[in-house]
Amino acid sequence: MSRVALPQYLESAAVTPELQTVLLGLATVSADISKALAKGALADILGAAGAENVQGEDQKKLDVIANDMIKDALAALPAVRGLASEEEAEVVPCHTDGRYLVTFDPLDGSSNIDINSMVGTIFSVLPHAGEAPVTEQDFLQPGRHQQAAGYVLYGPSVMLVLSTGNGVVMFTLDQDTGSYLLTEAEVVIPVEAKEFSINMSNQRHWAAPMQSYIADLISGKDGPRSKDFNMRWVAAMVADVHRILCRGGLFTYPWDSRKPDQAGKLRLMYEANPMGFLVEQAGGEIWTPDGKILDIQPDHIHQRVPVILGAANEVALCVDYHQR
Repeated sequence: MSRVALPQYLESAAVTPELQTVLLGLATVSADISKALAKGALADILGAAGAENVQGEDQKKLDVIANDMIKDALAALPAVRGLASEEEAEVVPCHTDGRYLVTFDPLDGSSNIDINSMVGTIFSVLPHAGEAPVTEQDFLQPGRHQQAAGYVLYGPSVMLVLSTGNGVVMFTLDQDTGSYLLTEAEVVIPVEAKEFSINMSNQRHWAAPMQSYIADLISGKDGPRSKDFNMRWVAAMVADVHRILCRGGLFTYPWDSRKPDQAGKLRLMYEANPMGFLVEQAGGEIWTPDGKILDIQPDHIHQRVPVILGAANEVALCVDYHQR
């Protein structure tokens, strides 16, 4: 069976040549990251790097390796004006005449590395509208301005999930040829949900509306929802969102009272916006308790937000618990 390769798909989707080079560059470096992941302990990539990132989190060795690989790959592309990474304190200027800005989480779910579980790379491509040299202000655009967004899931098979603003498609990496081949041409999230994804160990720290909402899901047929739900949690946003894109459901990472002045755990620019772009393109919704995430005007590149995403009807119900 002949399958459409990523370059062919991008040409048929009328993606600009410059944007094609960015997406193909990300695809190539992700295949290289997958090779490093596959070697695991044999390549001495497991364990802590012995430092913290700008977020104040302990870095894994592969956090640093993946960040440097992606940064080097993107900086070599003339179409890239600048980049911003979850692992970098400041934005990184690239080419003064580049048309695009790229934000990325080089290795989402890195706490899973040492147990050989799923991790991924998340990326977002924004237009550049400022003057040279590039500044942080140039990146502070609402998620609706994204020209493309996606992620690579490093699982039993390596998958690239992508939207350029005309639906969501999935590619699988052919390990024999090194090519990403189209394996799902029209991703749609069902409007109703049968599963939810949340870190239940934090339940006592959530705001009362989220506690009430989750309690009603757990009570199943005997509760006010009169319906049983399954719960799943992988501890990597890419894996939990991938499941929702494949078979529906709801994912949430809410506000937590242990850090009351921090809006949430997930980053707006590197995680929520690109995932939100995909989810909305697949017919789902992504909100904070106060409004749609893709409408947020960012304050800074490392801004955090609470996230509720997935099946449209279920997201609306969860938001309603907070707003009523």
